[in-house]
Amino acid sequence: MNNKKNALPLLMMFLLFFVIAFATNLNGPFGKILKEQFEFSNMQSQLGTMIFFLSYLFMGIPSSWLIRAQGYKKAAIIALIIAAVATLGIYMVGIIALKDPVSNKNLAIYLYLACNFILGAAMCILNNVVNPMLTVLGSKKGANQRLNFGGALNSFGGTLAPAIAGLLIGSAASGQISISAVNPLLFLALSIFILVSIGLFFVEIPEPIIAKKIKGEKDQHSALSFRHLKFGIIAIFFYVGLEVSIPNIAFLYMTDPVSSSGLAIQNGVAGVIVGTYWLLMLIGRLIGGALGKIFSSRQMIITVSSVAIFLITVAILIPENILVKMPAINGSFGVEFYLVPFSILLLTLTGLCTSVMWPGIFNLAVDGLGKYTNQGSGLFMTMAFGGGIIPLLQGRIADIIGFQQSYIVPLAAAIIIFLFGFWGYKNINLNIPIE
Repeated sequence: MNNKKNALPLLMMFLLFFVIAFATNLNGPFGKILKEQFEFSNMQSQLGTMIFFLSYLFMGIPSSWLIRAQGYKKAAIIALIIAAVATLGIYMVGIIALKDPVSNKNLAIYLYLACNFILGAAMCILNNVVNPMLTVLGSKKGANQRLNFGGALNSFGGTLAPAIAGLLIGSAASGQISISAVNPLLFLALSIFILVSIGLFFVEIPEPIIAKKIKGEKDQHSALSFRHLKFGIIAIFFYVGLEVSIPNIAFLYMTDPVSSSGLAIQNGVAGVIVGTYWLLMLIGRLIGGALGKIFSSRQMIITVSSVAIFLITVAILIPENILVKMPAINGSFGVEFYLVPFSILLLTLTGLCTSVMWPGIFNLAVDGLGKYTNQGSGLFMTMAFGGGIIPLLQGRIADIIGFQQSYIVPLAAAIIIFLFGFWGYKNINLNIPIE
């Protein structure tokens, strides 16, 4: 495909990457809101994240059907409209919860979870659009590089959402933390969804060839006939859980006066530090994009998963009362130093590691699938619901043994990702026809 002709479509795919992270990372600070407004436990505070990613389990395959029926461009526009409606729904939840906090509590909770499920479904569709599109819009050799550059914009969106939310929550009066406190962020998200959908409508997007199933024809193979894809979708389940649980639980960890060594880190500061995790993912993806033509996806996966295992292990074992001043971007986009447990600094640094895991795992998992790539991508998106299960599990363990020790859950996830890159990546099903 012509590079100049692909420039604008690539830009739109990169913007969709931004949208996905911005919407997804609303869940981190919302965990704090649910905990305060509805008096949830640490585990219950992750219900929003769980239901958001649970939608991937249900929408992974249907999203590929939607793309097959409507094409990539129309599917993306439909997803953005759905996301806008879900965001309006969350805004209404805030109004309902404040109108009569006692009588409307259960209604507000269930409605919030329903809207979050719908928002997650929209992001699942977008994910199923952008990943294959960035793979085919250009040379095969540069696919890993394009996914990493797209991931950099993804991380930028991921940096903004928790940082802005943290500052808004921090500015709320004591005891007044609520969904309505982050209304400006919801309006910003709504505006982004609408503007990007309008822009996408007017941009010509080349549609990749999707293999059509001939009526009456039975294919004895499927994407799941490939062993490396099966291992890849297991790896992506744990990767999304790893990526999401580290900052989500860290936000709760820092704002808990007992667990944070009595520091009682303010919500605004915690949001900024969580935003720094995503900022490091942005930096890592820019580096990964630059190195994507030098190092293979497998080399990247093995390296970064090994470093992540080391950082998380030390974060679990280091005494909780060891503190360090950590640089982070403040609300004025200046650098400020905050006193935090040393383990928080180590966990934040894992953002450099998680930054390149998604494109690396995706490239390895769908390599050599040919006509089964679209189906494989749908399965891939389905398993992203690990982003809901892993934080929920870690939240439960945090309730039992404490925040610091609960990081054994993302540690196990990092080990599984390493095993995929070390051994499970290899395509041994070369005899399956893929044309």
